[in-house]
Amino acid sequence: MKNEPSLLWRFRRYLHRQSREPGAALFSGLRLRLTLWYSSVLAIALIFFGVTLYFGVQQLLLSPVTDDLISRAQHGAQEWLTISPDHPCSMPSLPPSGYVPHDPILIACFDQSANLLQEEDTPQLPTAFLDTSLALKAMQNGSASDIINTGGPLGQVDCYALGIPGPDGKSYLGAIVVGKSVQPQETALSIILTLLFAVGGVTMLGAVIGGLFLSHRALVPARLAWNNQQRFIADASHELRTPLTLLRADAEVLLRSRKGMGPEDAELLEDIVTEASHMTTLANNMLTLARLDAGSQHREHEVVSLDTIVQAGLRRVTAFADQKGITLQAEVRDNLRVIGDPLLLEQALLVLLDNAIKYNHAGGSVTIHTSLVDQQAQIAISDNGIGIPAEHLPNLGERFYRVDKARSRAAGGTGLGLSIARSIATSHDGSLRLESTPHEGTRALLTLPAASSSQAHQAPEAITLASPPMQSK
Repeated sequence: MKNEPSLLWRFRRYLHRQSREPGAALFSGLRLRLTLWYSSVLAIALIFFGVTLYFGVQQLLLSPVTDDLISRAQHGAQEWLTISPDHPCSMPSLPPSGYVPHDPILIACFDQSANLLQEEDTPQLPTAFLDTSLALKAMQNGSASDIINTGGPLGQVDCYALGIPGPDGKSYLGAIVVGKSVQPQETALSIILTLLFAVGGVTMLGAVIGGLFLSHRALVPARLAWNNQQRFIADASHELRTPLTLLRADAEVLLRSRKGMGPEDAELLEDIVTEASHMTTLANNMLTLARLDAGSQHREHEVVSLDTIVQAGLRRVTAFADQKGITLQAEVRDNLRVIGDPLLLEQALLVLLDNAIKYNHAGGSVTIHTSLVDQQAQIAISDNGIGIPAEHLPNLGERFYRVDKARSRAAGGTGLGLSIARSIATSHDGSLRLESTPHEGTRALLTLPAASSSQAHQAPEAITLASPPMQSK
């Protein structure tokens, strides 16, 4: 009896099925962004709540201590000036405090030169408390406060220093520094801070997991609608191709006997052939995109030489380039290979070459350059044509987006070429980037993962076209 599949194996199978579903990459990105939004909103709320709680508790715990120290310092200053000026820190009677009697109150006095005035219990005070910096600040600003670490059993001590004004009101006779240990309060604040981080971390982890689940459930209707849309586009494009082909063929047959027709009838038939060709191209492009999006496009996995792809692409556009008066140049690196479908890669290259020729000046040039950068094979197609304004660059690659709709339509463009090229690059784990300067030219950079030496030995070699590197005149 065979063992039942483990939960880990089932989970891996589930992820594999999800990744193979149509639009998996699109909806994975949406799901991730929705989760990040959910988590970010919750994180902001938790941070606001945590900061408010922490500083609220801090104010609640430390504010009474500070108020009590201010009261004691003012009482000590009054005694210094009126009752015992010779013994400024011998305060026999202190105002009542709301704290337990055994909580020690630290008192130190300094003269106008910041020299410590010794009393009987002064040597018992912590060294850090007797530092003169706080007294100097008090004699400059009138008062000063700080929390210092005295070490030992007292730990953190909240200190308040008050300057003692002289008779002229412009100088200070000295300063009195009063302190009280706030180590219990600081310990409580530290525990609260630890709990806030712990609870916040667990809550954020739960939010991420819950966000992934909720975003998946929320995207189910969108995924269904998207699949239906892709299926409709693919079916409609497939069904349109046959009648369009027949329509074009019938019109071409009628045009063979144009001598017996009137001029207007012949022109109408020529328009029918042109529009049928344009619609056939559009239907084919839509079908290709729908298949690429759905992952149903048949794709070979071969070791493909970019030299072969470039030669084949140049050979197919040479006649078009000669017709436009465009010079083609190739600077191809030898032995640069990728793993992919040679037909799809050639189709992507043809789209870029077609655009470089179509939107170029008469007498212009198109250069193809291949290189290896950080284990990435790159094909750069550069032209010195009309260029593209910067505001249009972010939208290039969107379906049916055209910079100059009138010119693109006249040139036979459908606005889907760059979308197809980008989808092919993405299906090969690559990318397509466009750079352009108006009136100077455009550079398309197609980046693909380069095949390693081990992959080159494991995968079958692509068929190499027997022709030397081409440079059209």
